[in-house]
Amino acid sequence: MFKIALDGPSGSGKSVMARAVAERLDFLYVDTGALYRAIGLYMFRNGIDINDAEAVSSNLSNIKLELSHSEEGQVVLLNGENVNKDIRLPEISMYASKVSAIPSVRDFLLNIQRETAKKNNVIMDGRDIGTVIFPDAQVKIFLFAKDEVRAMRRYKELVAKGIETTYEEVLSDMQKRDENDRTRAIAPAVPAEDAIMLDSSDLNIEETISTIIGIIDKKLK
Repeated sequence: MFKIALDGPSGSGKSVMARAVAERLDFLYVDTGALYRAIGLYMFRNGIDINDAEAVSSNLSNIKLELSHSEEGQVVLLNGENVNKDIRLPEISMYASKVSAIPSVRDFLLNIQRETAKKNNVIMDGRDIGTVIFPDAQVKIFLFAKDEVRAMRRYKELVAKGIETTYEEVLSDMQKRDENDRTRAIAPAVPAEDAIMLDSSDLNIEETISTIIGIIDKKLK
């Protein structure tokens, strides 16, 4: 099976690009960030202190995560509930970042991700796909863009979904999460040594997709 790892910071467009590339190549797309967000959402809803790793770990047994696919794309089910919209709330970003630094959470999700890749050609996006989840991925890309560009993209995405927020709030949350992700002790969000760096600041969606597919095509051939 062929594995593509698409890593990068929040708001870099990983999910949009991975979804589009998967559709064009007939690969299975797995949004791993959504899985961490779902766990963060559970902790948020249940008042669990995300700075208390033991408390978070003890609550994992109460969580059942499932991935399904519809015409709209990947659907994340948290204990049977479709939480696709709620996991994108700005406050859940920080919860996702915090829980992703807890080893038991990462172990909890690791099997889900690897088992999926054993049965399908996949493209996964996240923070550590190329460094931890799939260090043997045939293609590793680290997608990034300027902070202001990423924040505006995320802001427009949230507004389009009917979520009330401000550009300043999104930018602040994003920069805080970037710092948490880069400096965490467990699987920090840094490029794999053999990753191809792709700056999309001045590229539109189609140009970015074409560039990614060009990189993959070279490997496939």
